[in-house]
Amino acid sequence: MDAITLVGFIAGTLTTIAYVPQVIRSWRLKETRDISLSMLVLYAVGVFLWLVYGVWSDALPIIGANGISLILILVLLGIKLRYR
Repeated sequence: MDAITLVGFIAGTLTTIAYVPQVIRSWRLKETRDISLSMLVLYAVGVFLWLVYGVWSDALPIIGANGISLILILVLLGIKLRYR
């Protein structure tokens, strides 16, 4: 693995993990009042497009990070919609 791919994996891991505490907190409290629905939708679309870009570019760090991020965002979006 070359250095730039390693940097990509580290960056993707950190930015993906950063979302985990918010998902856990929202799941436990069943409350997302302070999270904007429009921000979540726009962010989900953006992450999905990054995922598509990663697949087309065959860039594993982008595919992995954005695939996991999209799942986390969709979970948070589901919590937001369920417990409004």
